[in-house]
Amino acid sequence: MQMVFHLGVHGTDGDRLLKTLLNNRDWLMQHGTDVITPNRHRGLFEEALMSLKGGPATAEMQQIMLDAVLHSESPVRAVFSTPTFMGAPGRVVGQAGLYPQMGARAAALANLFPDHQVEFFLAIRNPATLIAEVLPIFTGGGYHVLMQGRQPLDLRWRDPIQALLRAVPGHRVVIWCHEDVPLIWPEIARLAGNIPPDAPLKGGTMYLEELLSEEGMARLKEALSTQDRLSVAQRRAISSEVIQGHALDQVIDLPGWTQEVVDRVTDNYRADVAEIAVLPGVEFVLA
Repeated sequence: MQMVFHLGVHGTDGDRLLKTLLNNRDWLMQHGTDVITPNRHRGLFEEALMSLKGGPATAEMQQIMLDAVLHSESPVRAVFSTPTFMGAPGRVVGQAGLYPQMGARAAALANLFPDHQVEFFLAIRNPATLIAEVLPIFTGGGYHVLMQGRQPLDLRWRDPIQALLRAVPGHRVVIWCHEDVPLIWPEIARLAGNIPPDAPLKGGTMYLEELLSEEGMARLKEALSTQDRLSVAQRRAISSEVIQGHALDQVIDLPGWTQEVVDRVTDNYRADVAEIAVLPGVEFVLA
């Protein structure tokens, strides 16, 4: 069975992938994909991870977990999506920078089902907006505690992603930029759910609906409706044009983060994305 873990990260997709796939649950169930809501595995996976301590589950233990979480008897693919796979918000930054535990966590998740084909999906985002998004939901003591003594320019994505690839060699790893999701969300949902391009997809404009004003969304729907059959490139071009005129910018208000710092962090992020996109073992979804 294909076991898909959507790892997040914090401040990216939240439960949107879960909602999009659940909107398409009838089609998915008919075609062998089971979408597992967190309430079915919450506690069970945590207990198993603690018990295994990173080691592989036995065949019997795997079957017990599958019996507990699956909706159907013999799906081909099961998708798990929850922000807690990467821990609490306080785990975003560690002594070594961004997500120092990412590789170990992914390896432990893979070892829950070592007899199955485990895949990993995750979004990355500009560390400037990531920290701005996570800080309000971090309850452990404020900005300086969250940053663990790290400076803004220490926050690089190349290190945790390389650690992830080293930890789960041979496993499918699908990565995308959170900044691109309004344009690529249908492709992300199709990849996660194994939904072919010619199958109908409900909820493909979820991110655009959140991002655009009512006027912008109305304009987008009008533009899309004028075309009989759009290619991916045509749909993205129309969406991009509407976004440029209607989207709102995010304000970065963090201690010590001047515009110069934000710009340098952003430059580092772009360099990391370029490097990550061509890493062997990464399936990168480009806008």
